[in-house]
Amino acid sequence: MKLDNKVAAITGGTAGLGRGIAEAFLAEGAKVALFARNPDKGAAVLNELGVGDRAIFVAGDVMQQADVEGFVDQTVAQFGSIDILVNNAGGAGDLQPMVDLSDEAFDEAMKWNVYSTFWATRRALKTMIANKSGRVINMSSMEGKHGKPVFTGYTAAKHAVIGMTKSLAREVGELGITANCICPGLVVTDIIKNNGPATAKAMGMEFDEMIAMFASEAAIKRPNTIEEIAAVAMLLASPEGAGITGASISVDGGTAQY
Repeated sequence: MKLDNKVAAITGGTAGLGRGIAEAFLAEGAKVALFARNPDKGAAVLNELGVGDRAIFVAGDVMQQADVEGFVDQTVAQFGSIDILVNNAGGAGDLQPMVDLSDEAFDEAMKWNVYSTFWATRRALKTMIANKSGRVINMSSMEGKHGKPVFTGYTAAKHAVIGMTKSLAREVGELGITANCICPGLVVTDIIKNNGPATAKAMGMEFDEMIAMFASEAAIKRPNTIEEIAAVAMLLASPEGAGITGASISVDGGTAQY
């Protein structure tokens, strides 16, 4: 039980990568707090996880500072600490050529991906610094290492997450706290299935065509799986990951080979 008695807080924790990471952490003994917008979905997920009081759900909007900071505070109030923070929530938002991209859409990409990560991390650090221990795991993307047409806001945001993580790692390394990014490639989650057709349309193609294009860019010629992303999160959260910090780890099947 690598995470026995550890407390993990995961934004976007009720679906896709967030839920997969939560399940992996719970299997290794952690207590987990999940943050997402839909209270009904949150209650259903807690029931499905079936771990009793080892998991809680907090409803809120990751683009609202008070909600994000409240989530961290509720995690500490419930479990007495916060050892692992996974800033998983984020998204691409409005996909337009830069010439057509509004200020509001660009701001949304920043709030969804960058500010949410900043707010949660800054709040959690108060407890981690006091404990002289902690793990910050930020979800960037392969778009945090290169770019694609119409992904301007998302790409800028995910690059910013990597930069923020590198700076944090330098600040808190001597305090027993690590900070790392995971940069997934395409993972065909329910969110991708639901929102993917609109993304594909913005890219000028059909959904299946888009999936095939992303797969063709990878060395393994297929999408990654939730389990493959969760395994890297587990490494970074575990004692074995203590020597890894400031890293942006590609889990994209060899798409961005750096």
